[in-house]
Amino acid sequence: MFSEPDDPVVVDRMRAARAVAGAALGAVPSSQVPGGTREAWGWRGRTLGGPAIGPYGPGWLRVVHSPVEKAGGKLWTGPEDAERLVPLPVPRPRLHLVRQWAEGEDAYRAELYDFVTGGAVSPSPVLTEVPRLTATWWSGLRTALVCLSTVRTVRTERTAVSQAYLDRAMPKYLAFLGVPVPTAPPAWSTAHGDLHWANLAGPGLSILDWEGWGTAPAGYDAALLHAYSLAVPEIAERVRRELSDILASEAGRFAELVVITELLQSAERGDHPELVPALRERAGEVFSPARCKAGPTSSRTEPRRPA
Repeated sequence: MFSEPDDPVVVDRMRAARAVAGAALGAVPSSQVPGGTREAWGWRGRTLGGPAIGPYGPGWLRVVHSPVEKAGGKLWTGPEDAERLVPLPVPRPRLHLVRQWAEGEDAYRAELYDFVTGGAVSPSPVLTEVPRLTATWWSGLRTALVCLSTVRTVRTERTAVSQAYLDRAMPKYLAFLGVPVPTAPPAWSTAHGDLHWANLAGPGLSILDWEGWGTAPAGYDAALLHAYSLAVPEIAERVRRELSDILASEAGRFAELVVITELLQSAERGDHPELVPALRERAGEVFSPARCKAGPTSSRTEPRRPA
């Protein structure tokens, strides 16, 4: 979740769109739902969500905005694709209703989900304190990531991270390691693509925000969660321990380098610059020049999608 946008025009426009969405889906904010008047803003005001009472009982009403010419594509259809293709053992709020409309140059998409009791583990993607999570929660996360990794994306052509991006970005943002870094992943699998602490609910595990899921280097989700845990060493160590089968593998170490690349790049735009020292340190810990020299430093082909 993010702060309310500074631009009052954006705030007013998104609140008006949420009112339209509520009328279209029969869902309205209500004190009967915990946090019934709460607003949950997305990055730069692109989305606005909040609790609501609808035809399926307590729910979560979310509105997505896009310029008309950019409406569509993987972010636009991600939640619907996940509802159809991701198996039920992967815990998430079910998506019940979808409506979309346009107003001039603005396109909107309304989505009504189940209400998730307990809410996000953290208000921010970056963890800042130790959460109270049970052994059952961690076990469920391990199971969910394994289950998700086998989902076929071929019918939707969904990609969370592309080979072209790795070839372009990894040499630039990992240049401080002092030697060429391989850019071809040991393996590819299906990932949530944005597995941080604001997209994980507790105490009952639920994985939120399925906009960007798709094919990524194997181990990507575990690596991303670990990176967003680095400000709380106790939890970073817990992530390494609980997801050791993933992170201790060759694929997991490569995935950490991918994630570090992405977060160093986003830090240049002002996103979580406080993580930069820890990210650079972690890159040095997981990168082994001796092991990587034998591998390719680039790939000329796009990844094969999970069969």
